[in-house]
Amino acid sequence: MRFQLLGPLALADGTDTVVLQPSKPANLLAALLLHANSAVSAEYLQRAIWGEEQPATAKAALQTCVLRLRRLFSRHGVTTSIEAVPGGYRITAAPPTLDLLGFRDRVRRAAGLDREPEAELCALRDALALWQGSLLANVRSVVLHRDEVPRLAEERLRAVERVCDLLLGLGRCGEALVDLWTATRVHPGHERFHEQLIEALYRSGRQAQALAEYRRVKGYLLEELGVDPSPSLRRLELSILRGEDLGPAGPAAPHVIRGETVPLPATRPSTDRGAVPVTDRGAVPATDPGASPVTDRGAAAAGDRGAPPVGDRGALPVAHAAPVTDRAAVPAAAPGTTPVAARVAAAGTDAPAAGTDAPAAASRIGPVPAVPHFTGRAAETAAMAARLTATSPPEDDRPLTVLVSGAPGIGKSALAQHAARLVRDAFPAGQLLVPMTRADGEPRPADEVAADVAATLGASGEGRALLILDDVIDADQVRPLLTPRGEAGALPGHAVVVTSRMGLGGLIATHGGWVQRLTTFTEAESYALLLTALGAERVEAEPRAAHRLAALCGHFPAALRILTARLLTRPGLRLADAADWLGEDPLARLTLTDSPDHSVDGLFDRALGRLDPRLSEAFTHLAQGPPALLDDQGPEDEGPVPEAVRERLADAGLLEDGPPGPYRIHDLLRAHVRRTARIRDRRTEKV
Repeated sequence: MRFQLLGPLALADGTDTVVLQPSKPANLLAALLLHANSAVSAEYLQRAIWGEEQPATAKAALQTCVLRLRRLFSRHGVTTSIEAVPGGYRITAAPPTLDLLGFRDRVRRAAGLDREPEAELCALRDALALWQGSLLANVRSVVLHRDEVPRLAEERLRAVERVCDLLLGLGRCGEALVDLWTATRVHPGHERFHEQLIEALYRSGRQAQALAEYRRVKGYLLEELGVDPSPSLRRLELSILRGEDLGPAGPAAPHVIRGETVPLPATRPSTDRGAVPVTDRGAVPATDPGASPVTDRGAAAAGDRGAPPVGDRGALPVAHAAPVTDRAAVPAAAPGTTPVAARVAAAGTDAPAAGTDAPAAASRIGPVPAVPHFTGRAAETAAMAARLTATSPPEDDRPLTVLVSGAPGIGKSALAQHAARLVRDAFPAGQLLVPMTRADGEPRPADEVAADVAATLGASGEGRALLILDDVIDADQVRPLLTPRGEAGALPGHAVVVTSRMGLGGLIATHGGWVQRLTTFTEAESYALLLTALGAERVEAEPRAAHRLAALCGHFPAALRILTARLLTRPGLRLADAADWLGEDPLARLTLTDSPDHSVDGLFDRALGRLDPRLSEAFTHLAQGPPALLDDQGPEDEGPVPEAVRERLADAGLLEDGPPGPYRIHDLLRAHVRRTARIRDRRTEKV
């Protein structure tokens, strides 16, 4: 005959089991067995039976409960006795007669097998097999469930952690996943299980699922507990985003047996909220919370790629300079990783740096990042969110497509990312930012993109995903990806947002979709961006100067973002003085000296560099000439520029709709062309 505590309180003889009914004797038996082989005081036993408020006859009633238990033992042939000792009672048991002692004994034996992982795993499996369900489900004792059950549950959790670590170390990730899916759902606040699950998914080649699980647990911790994920969990996410090789899986944390640590190979912490961590694998360096992130993607709808930290250029004095961090910068993936594994940090970071408006280290596919200080574009955001969540007709088997187009630096990527994150609940398979250009600005072929996306999302169909195909060069680059599901290279069942400087009218004509073409900010949106980025106190103290700064930037999002980056490093500089300084040479000063490629000049240079040389020459002619060149009649002495040329420049985002006339060139872009020509002419003269 043996006692069972690891589940409903029961008596077992071979395969025959008697589950005790809830009663005060059952409370007494559970309290004694939890402290088997030790004297348990009468006061504790009374509290275990009746709680903190005990009847006046509790002492006599305790003796009655002991008597009833002894009769029960006699009826079922239990030879174990309950002995009276000074001050209380004691029950004697051994591993063969009490499952709790048997569990602890097997865990101890497993700890001695740390050099034989298969044997250790087998011993721990045997130990866990003794658990039969909810602990003491038939014992109605508030004291025991408050004080004892959590401790027992923790012992089991440590054993499960160790089993999963052993499975990961042996490369049996599939087996580990079976245990971990259940463990993470039953214990949502136990971060170590989530860490193991994410690691097992990643080691199984299911990167998208691993990142989705991280987002899920991060959301749970923030919403339910108001805390961030543990440092070890954040480090694991960063390793996955970078595509790093995790190396051999490490052993698990020590087990806690009756409040004592059983030495096992030391490792990662137990991060169940409320539990004391056993070890710490270090801390993640935190970004300066006071720094205002400026990202390559054009934070605050500031442009396709905005501005990282700024330096000094020109004669502007530095007052209390404070660096602005570029949290988008992520080291390149470790050698030997898969092509699609070179990722950018997402959760907890601002934006990737891939693309061609700003130099990129590599073409990385990664989760859609948050856009800090996103401002303006309210109507466009609402319209995009509505389109992305609309139900497609059942007969329409093409991917839902939204095209965001506009001039370089107008905020296409920022809008796409912001809208995508607003509707993330509608896409359970996740959201991916897919750069469509390489680091050198060359377009990525459709088959390469399709292979990378498929590898990132995984082969299993687990719901719809939202893909942002960022910085598309032309329609031919994405047409193969937007074919009906089932065809080679297609993105079946997913929603697609395409960002491009080109109008891509041919793509819309052949594949359908909805177009959102962006223009510069309104005056109110520009002012709102300055308020958000610089702070209301600073901007509202000099509202006229703030409006003047916005006008000098031409309400161009990328220019505004670069300006705010410079001003953030000079908190003591008055906005009126900054406006005077900027007005002397806007293009020269809308740049970042510690990252010269992040400038309005560099943005426009790269955009013009993509054009056909003859088209680029035509645009230079238009920008240097009088506005009448854009009219249908043209100047009297020249005549009009062919309409086909103007249409192609408008399609490339370099000409805006009027007034006056059908087309106009943005003042900053016109000033850039003229300034570039002057610099070129001066160099020629010197030679």
